Amino acid sequence: MSLIPATILTGFLGSGKTTLLKRVLSEAHGQKIAVVENEFGEENIDNEILVQDAQEQIIQLNNGCVCCTIREDLRTTLSDLAEKRRKGELSFDRVVIETTGLADPGPVAQTFFMDDEVAESYSLDSILTLVDAKHGDQQLDERQEARRQVGFADQIFISKADLVDAESVEALSHRVKHMNPRAPQRRVNFGEVPIAEVFDLKGFNLNAKLDIDPEFLNADADHDHHHHDHDHEHGEHCDHPHHHAHDDDVKSFVFRADKAFDPAKLEDFLAAILQVYGPKLLRYKGVLWMKGADRKVIFQGVHQLMGSDMGPKWAAGEKKNSKMVFIGIDLPREILEQGLRQCLV
Repeated sequence: MSLIPATILTGFLGSGKTTLLKRVLSEAHGQKIAVVENEFGEENIDNEILVQDAQEQIIQLNNGCVCCTIREDLRTTLSDLAEKRRKGELSFDRVVIETTGLADPGPVAQTFFMDDEVAESYSLDSILTLVDAKHGDQQLDERQEARRQVGFADQIFISKADLVDAESVEALSHRVKHMNPRAPQRRVNFGEVPIAEVFDLKGFNLNAKLDIDPEFLNADADHDHHHHDHDHEHGEHCDHPHHHAHDDDVKSFVFRADKAFDPAKLEDFLAAILQVYGPKLLRYKGVLWMKGADRKVIFQGVHQLMGSDMGPKWAAGEKKNSKMVFIGIDLPREILEQGLRQCLV
């Protein structure tokens, strides 16, 4: 049997997770979805779409979807669901795990890699984070959990954008992009998200794509290095309206190199970094040029868990280089950059 795709849905209270879920559950897309609510005694999915049976932890919904609240732990719940599916007691095509407003998606994501039983049945598709345009700035200011959720995301939905002026949404979007340049952003009105933008995003695939908008990085380089006289180089980038009012602890940085990495050195360095900074590293990914390899090497990770894989061959005439993005809390950028440079051939 093929693996069951799983999506983690995270975001602050009031950001519209339940609305998005209800839409996903009720939209006639012909898929049966099991929703796992990682909530603690909060209001569950609105009762009108539930068939209530208080005894049973797993509830069959009117539309053939399945819903359950985690009372024990995620591993057990996922294993139970997979087993019932194998035995033909439940039928569903995918799982959505909705985390509480304050949850850290890290441990939830790690479950899919750490636990053999879960890994044998499920593949983690992506982490979706909803950010509320109206209260997002304040939540990001006040709660590190909100900043972490942004850092973990593979896809970011900015909800309630219609409730605030365009300039505020733009500023919020820019702020979020600083924390996480690898997650595409989409502005959504309440729950109106085409299903294609929610599922099968393959955010955890070890694929050769590393989508980071190079323009965004160039534009921001001007702010990071005021001491360089960049003005004559890219005049049009310099008048950026967004000077960063927020110095968030969740930040991202990108490392690029035109020389090959020495595989043994890089492995040692990354192992040491994960040992020390693993808990502060939220997500990281790279497409690397390794000495002696005719293929791209792709790696990515969550916290201390890192996986790597051989990607496609370097095409004839393709310029070989490495690109890595790190997203984390108060990461020591200088140490990382210097260390990575020392791993180059």
